[in-house]
Amino acid sequence: MIKFFRKIRQNLLSENKFSKYLLYAIGEIVLVVIGILIALAINTKNGEKETRIKELKYLSGIKSDLNLNSIELNNYIEKRDTSVNSAKTILDFFNNKKEVITDEFNFHSLNVQIWSPFKRNDNTYQELINSGNLAIISNDSIKNLLLNMQLSYKEIEFIESHMYKDFENYIFPIYFSTSDLESDISNYTYQVSKGTQGERTQLSKEKIELLLDNQTFKNGFVLSIFNNNLVINEYNNMKSMTEKLLELINSELEKNK
Repeated sequence: MIKFFRKIRQNLLSENKFSKYLLYAIGEIVLVVIGILIALAINTKNGEKETRIKELKYLSGIKSDLNLNSIELNNYIEKRDTSVNSAKTILDFFNNKKEVITDEFNFHSLNVQIWSPFKRNDNTYQELINSGNLAIISNDSIKNLLLNMQLSYKEIEFIESHMYKDFENYIFPIYFSTSDLESDISNYTYQVSKGTQGERTQLSKEKIELLLDNQTFKNGFVLSIFNNNLVINEYNNMKSMTEKLLELINSELEKNK
């Protein structure tokens, strides 16, 4: 093909047809430019296709993480609600609204103190950020909601951290210096497992009375109710954002089916 065009140019020059040669040369340049533009368009389209495939892979991963988070959020909301109810029961003991039953006091006291912070599933999001690929998420609503959820995660971490410090300042030192933890945990485990684990140990009512006579210890449970309600509110906020984000991602994934 190259030899063919070269022969045409030579014939035009040998026949002194310069104007025709010039037009031919311009035409050849135009053809080359068109070829380059077509090649660039193909490369761009292939690049966009690869980017889209990568984006959908990230969205699928985020969807899986969100589904796990949704289950965990429901579990943690239930745990925190239970903790609030247990703390209220302890305050009823403090305020003489309930007769002190040692097993019941032990169960509700430890039910408040034994807890774990919320662990989010966001491996895909972290990979997205660390790889610098956040920009490939083409849906701005998804991108913005992902960023807002990270702020909510930080708020949850802050409240839970503050809650733990309150335990360290108001509850743990007093409880650990007064109670027999080995006996209390065995009794608590027996109650939680409905008798399949632990042992129904005999608890000291005198030690419980000492705890109920301590204002600082009481204040720890008041703060526990306050902090748990704050974090439950953040869990519910996170749950709403999770549901909205799942809806947006499902809609985006449906476009490529």
